[in-house]
Amino acid sequence: MPQYSANLRDSRFILHEVFDAPSLWARLPALAERVDADTADAILEEAAKVTGQLLAPLNRSGDEEGAKWQDGVVTTPAGFKEAYATYAEGGWVGLSGNPEFGGMGMPKMLGVQFEEMVYAANSSFALYSALTSGACLAIEAHASAELKEAYLPNMYAGVWAGSMCLTEPHAGTDLGIIRTKAEPQADGSYSISGTKIFITGGEQDLTENIIHLVLAKLPDAPAGPKGISLFLVPKRMVNADGSLGAANAVSCGSIEHKMGIKASATCVMNFDGAIGYLVGEANKGLAAMFTMMNYERLSIGIQGIGCAEASYQNAVTYARERLQSRAPSGPVAKDKAADPIIHHPDVRRMLLTMKAMTEGGRAFACYVGQQLDLAKYADDADERQHAEALVALLTPVAKAFFTDTGLDSCVLGQQVFGGHGYIREWGQEQLVRDVRIAQIYEGTNGIQALDLLGRKVVANGGAALRLFCAEARSFAQHHEAPYGSDLLVALERLETVSGWLLEQAKSNPNEVGAASVDYLNLFGYVAYAYLWARMAATAEARRSEDEAFYSAKLATADFFFRRLLPRTLSLEASIRAGSEPLFGLAAEQF
Repeated sequence: MPQYSANLRDSRFILHEVFDAPSLWARLPALAERVDADTADAILEEAAKVTGQLLAPLNRSGDEEGAKWQDGVVTTPAGFKEAYATYAEGGWVGLSGNPEFGGMGMPKMLGVQFEEMVYAANSSFALYSALTSGACLAIEAHASAELKEAYLPNMYAGVWAGSMCLTEPHAGTDLGIIRTKAEPQADGSYSISGTKIFITGGEQDLTENIIHLVLAKLPDAPAGPKGISLFLVPKRMVNADGSLGAANAVSCGSIEHKMGIKASATCVMNFDGAIGYLVGEANKGLAAMFTMMNYERLSIGIQGIGCAEASYQNAVTYARERLQSRAPSGPVAKDKAADPIIHHPDVRRMLLTMKAMTEGGRAFACYVGQQLDLAKYADDADERQHAEALVALLTPVAKAFFTDTGLDSCVLGQQVFGGHGYIREWGQEQLVRDVRIAQIYEGTNGIQALDLLGRKVVANGGAALRLFCAEARSFAQHHEAPYGSDLLVALERLETVSGWLLEQAKSNPNEVGAASVDYLNLFGYVAYAYLWARMAATAEARRSEDEAFYSAKLATADFFFRRLLPRTLSLEASIRAGSEPLFGLAAEQF
């Protein structure tokens, strides 16, 4: 049976040693009074217990049973409701939420570590609280004071949940063509009518109310994305005294039958003249919703890391125990009929690829979390602006690269098991199925790549890219050993390719779309090189303190730089091939 235990040693290494997060928190007044190293460690310890002992045991049974729908009512698998109550009571829904409304106010650098644990333990369960946390951010950033006071405390407490209602049967990526309507009412509310699909947690039995954030169009709205407004639509109305009132005209028409995340209810939601309240300004709802979407994109990226970590842990355990053939260099387990497969080179290739990419992703997620904390809490306006630019640049990379490589790692973990990896009882095939959706929802990875190259690099002439490269180059120049020179070469490749694309995009509108996915992967490997160089420098400096841990970290860094980073060579070649090879066929020739 699969097991999961949070990698606390690596989380502490990244937080305390690589990023020295406690020193950062100490200089940010809003965080200094809430969190220090001891507090962070205590939260991580408790998070490991919650995820490993409460959520992980429900992962396979939740997949086997799945969410069920009958007559508009959704029932989550056995144990989920009780586990959610315990989870909410522990304050985990509001871990990084605003203390003014009942959240714990913890930094995002700590939050990303926790999110990885939840996704690793039980991705289906994780989604219910992830959508609530994201909805809270959007409400806090854009809603009126009255709406904040009425809804946020119960949402952060986990008593109520949140959902994000964007997609319609005919409108996925192109939200400008949505048909859901919002009619103004005399009392200042709106009547919302329309159908939304693929709504995670749109209906469930975990909470007593669900607060839907719904994109809709007013009668006089401009065409396209500039005519979208955002509305808060409760499942049950909320009385003036905060108690629950009558049911709103919101119903769940069905739930989807999916490849994975089967315990997560993916709903068709019908709004039949439901009462809603405008969030933010009319016709500016898409910008307001992006507050939630960007949170969810990083969160879903972390799903890729979490599933990869769970797959890696099980694959390592299996590889140490499974006896097959003798090691090429000669017998290792001489008292046995064969050697553990961990001694075979190809199995080591798979395990080290998983380890290097997962640990690199964990560090990169913490780096993005650091920028989010600076953007939110730094006193200096220039520091906030710098961090905001990096967050905008790195979010699509985090979402897409984490999930693309997360699937790759889960497939490798399944491959380590051989035929047993295809069998349900070992858990590897479920991880492959569960993580696959992460490349699709919250904006497909192709869309993330277009966002990165088209909007975050080409549109501003590479300004944000230069900020990132300058930081990484400064580190490499001051830390030549052990991998500073390798990082400088990788940065030069990224900058040269970026400059070439900026020129190509001026004359050929197809170049951005043709290069975008390869470019995002190139960026991802170079970003990981920066983080691995930082981790290696820290490990080298502290090696004598814990030889086993730091030597393993250095060996993994060596594998990354010598076996994985060279992938950037082929990515550059593909990018420079241009868009012409994509248009050699007429549409009817496909």
